[in-house]
Amino acid sequence: MSMPDRLTITIDGVPLSVAPGTTVAAAVMIAGKFCRNSVTGERRGPLCGMGICFECRMSINGLPHSRTCQVLCENGMEVRTDA
Repeated sequence: MSMPDRLTITIDGVPLSVAPGTTVAAAVMIAGKFCRNSVTGERRGPLCGMGICFECRMSINGLPHSRTCQVLCENGMEVRTDA
C-alpha cells in the first residue's frame, strides 16, 4: 500500500494540505496559527516539541488537551485551537 503524497486536515474549519509524517503542531505553525491561549489570554505555541511542556495542547477530532507535537496528521483530521 502506498502513502498519499498529501493529506488534508482542517484547522479551525479551514482545510490545510500537509505532507505525510507532519505533526499537528507543525501543521498549525504552517497555517500561521497559535496552539491556544493561556488563562491570561497570552498566545501559546509549541515549546519543547517532545510532549513535556504541554504548551501545544488543542482539540484533535473532539479530544481536548491533545499534545499536538506527539500526533501525526491523518487525512480528514479536525483540529481546534480554541478548545
